Amino acid sequence: MQIDEIRWLRYATRAILTALLLTFSLTGSAQQPERANLPLEPGESIPADYYRAELVILERIVEPEAVNERMSGRTVEPPIETNEVLWSVLQGGSTETTLDLVPRNELYLANAAQRLERSGRYRVLVSAGWYEAFPPDYEGIPLRIEAGDWIEGAGTREVEGHITIDRQRYLHVGVHLNHWQPAKEERPAIDEPMPGAAPAATPEEAPTPEGANPATGSTSGSAAQPQALRAEPAPLELLTWIRETRRMRSEEVHFLDSPTIGVLVFFKKIEAAE
Repeated sequence: MQIDEIRWLRYATRAILTALLLTFSLTGSAQQPERANLPLEPGESIPADYYRAELVILERIVEPEAVNERMSGRTVEPPIETNEVLWSVLQGGSTETTLDLVPRNELYLANAAQRLERSGRYRVLVSAGWYEAFPPDYEGIPLRIEAGDWIEGAGTREVEGHITIDRQRYLHVGVHLNHWQPAKEERPAIDEPMPGAAPAATPEEAPTPEGANPATGSTSGSAAQPQALRAEPAPLELLTWIRETRRMRSEEVHFLDSPTIGVLVFFKKIEAAE
């Protein structure tokens, strides 16, 4: 039943996105930006292979219990080390980036993001765009992403990972995102008795064993009594992830998704004015 529900949700998602893409095609291509709006120095010519890259990350509004991906046992590699940040929401709610982002209302994908959010089925976590030259054989530095709700005790947002942009003959976008939820299992702490065990006596209540030093309570020639180990609860559990690389063409909208998160990607080539 859960699998059928998730399949239905994913089919519904693609149907909505297909309708949006059809709307895009009917309304024409993205307009070339004004030269004054480009992040270039006065008098600087527009570089060859200059693009506006756009990215929208969506969270599908669905109960975690309805997701039957069984991802909690997957091994997830540590976050990649990179100094470049596309979008990082800090614990206090402020957002960091190392890119010169385009105002949201200038994005070609802004209308699609608004429509998806208004449908009540999605929450927009990231809506970002920037200008950059992507010449042939370009190998991009991974761009860090941290978005969604803050997970207390884990020190991370619920959606984290990175994207990469490379160019061979075509542009290629690699999406590497994890969607986390708080772990459900907790283990007993050292100061909590194990099930069925008697509570530990306080130092004042505990008798001093024969042959022990009263000042320290230590015994000679006897083994220490075992205690229940304090095991920190696993703070995170993987809900779903995206691991996909997609070949891109200018002015094509692509959608990469999992049962709980999705990514819209769009590139617009910026041509030099004649």
